[in-house]
Amino acid sequence: MLDRIALALVIIGGLNWGSIGIFGYDLVGALFGGQGATFSRIIFAIVGIAALWCISFFFKKNDVIDNS
Repeated sequence: MLDRIALALVIIGGLNWGSIGIFGYDLVGALFGGQGATFSRIIFAIVGIAALWCISFFFKKNDVIDNS
């Protein structure tokens, strides 16, 4: 469950970076009071921690079973 939450947060962060790169618009900052606002910084920190957690996905064994 924690892996899915972390992955969702990383996807949200990636979409936010995409909106900054393409449109010059920081969606998270706009929703939570600007990039310097305390709550925005907390959200950015949580997304960063989730990204660090997701690095572990590269080292996990793939448990997918192929029944074909």
